[in-house]
Amino acid sequence: MQAAAERADKSRQLMNEASMHCSANPQNVRTKFDAAHEDSGTADPASQQINSPDADMFTTSEADTATLVPVFVRRSFVDDICFGGKTFDECLATLNKLLSRFEECRISISFTKSIFAQSRVDFLSYDISRDGMRANSKKLTEISKLPFPETKKGIQSFLGAINYYGRSIQDFAAYGAALYQLKADDFKPGCDLSIARRSFAALQRKVAHAPILRHFDKSKDVHLMLFANEWALSTTILQMHDDKLHPVRFCGRVLKDSELNYHPAEKEVLALLLMLKRCYTQLAGRQLKVYTRFSTLDWIYKSKSLFGRASQFAVLLSPWQLVVQRVKGKDCAFTQLLHATVTNFVDLDDALASVAPPKQGSPTNRLDPAYYTSAYRYRMTALWSPLTGQRKPRNLEATAAVPGLCGDFPTGK
Repeated sequence: MQAAAERADKSRQLMNEASMHCSANPQNVRTKFDAAHEDSGTADPASQQINSPDADMFTTSEADTATLVPVFVRRSFVDDICFGGKTFDECLATLNKLLSRFEECRISISFTKSIFAQSRVDFLSYDISRDGMRANSKKLTEISKLPFPETKKGIQSFLGAINYYGRSIQDFAAYGAALYQLKADDFKPGCDLSIARRSFAALQRKVAHAPILRHFDKSKDVHLMLFANEWALSTTILQMHDDKLHPVRFCGRVLKDSELNYHPAEKEVLALLLMLKRCYTQLAGRQLKVYTRFSTLDWIYKSKSLFGRASQFAVLLSPWQLVVQRVKGKDCAFTQLLHATVTNFVDLDDALASVAPPKQGSPTNRLDPAYYTSAYRYRMTALWSPLTGQRKPRNLEATAAVPGLCGDFPTGK
């Protein structure tokens, strides 16, 4: 690269000398009608080196003979490095490679701040051991003792504190939806914050009892448990340990405005797509066993005659290898497979009933269908004859409210 830069400097010097020569001899000056096509075809040596395929490690990767190969799995780190191994000799071998790489790249580390050969370490506010990773117990205790905030900023601070541990909390988005909808006016005297207080207390309990997340094992099968309700999505990655499905990671989010009216089966597809996107590097190229409450997901994945939103879902799921299994409400076999720290999605609806966010008074919720009925019933009745050219039927009493479509239909009375 240095040699290419030197050649580029020499090329620029020659071009400068040529321009000086042209200034001294006006008859040799080129105009826009007489361009130097031979010079434009010759690229700068440094540009050739940078733009060549061999220099783009993200496109062509590095050659096998390169010295800077990954020490373990990943290439880049942010500030801190933590690694382990199944045996002590494996840890020593990785440490030797890592120290050699530091020496090659001239990276200095603090020996006094480094910890070696430990069965348990505190890394980025997580306690990591051979059994898995768990949120730091001291910080979780502090979060569980916080009082209910009296301002919107206090709620935002609380959500920001526990959002970092969202991967350890099952159905975090479902429990916190009522808190996300709070506005500054909701904290004025006389406002009802009972649902928000229940949601706050439920999140504190969930944080205090956050389970241990098992380390992702590439040699074991991956199981995904999907859940979706009226306001949130949730997905759980599970792997088998000691004949039980243990949690590896929890993932979820609150539904968008345009997704609130989706069918529950469609919401489960959204929950699956969310996990496939966030954990792509772990799940890509693997066969995934998906547990769902509806058989629609299996139909979308296998059917060849789809239209509308279902066809879009099918295209997004086509690169993945899915084995969909429907779990019914009284399926005790699946419940027995789950570890005690994981709640079966069949029982989640009852557990979340007390923290359901209000359907009115928040822009993130759909309007009550009664609004459409009261607003358009008499208006459409009065305009029936001018619009259709017919007399209003006697049984014109029901009004259908559909997003983007309002119309009256006979009731059959």
